[in-house]
Amino acid sequence: MSDTSNTYLAMFLGSRTSAAWTDWEALPETERKARERRGMEAWHAWVDTHKDAIVAMGGPLGKTKRVDKGGINDIANEMGAFTVVRAASHEDAAKMFVNHPHFAIFPGERVEVMPVLPIPGGA
Repeated sequence: MSDTSNTYLAMFLGSRTSAAWTDWEALPETERKARERRGMEAWHAWVDTHKDAIVAMGGPLGKTKRVDKGGINDIANEMGAFTVVRAASHEDAAKMFVNHPHFAIFPGERVEVMPVLPIPGGA
């Protein structure tokens, strides 16, 4: 992805200790499965609506390992998935995620959208 102009990273975030997640986990399994199906249908509809703007579909994220001067450690964070999109502006990119199924149906809390910047000194 050498041309980053008008490219935005969308991070899907949510905490497993949130009230929304607690409520989700408390649902009877049949109701939770029904919501999962409805949520995935809505997610696929979102993808279809925005297919021309999606640069990288991205996907769900697994467990996190932090690497720093102290070594490698297992950690928890709020990142659940990511997608890369193109839009005319930062605001237009953000508008793509209003009422997204990540938090409208699933127990996710938010989507954070940020520009992908060129590498300093890069070509």
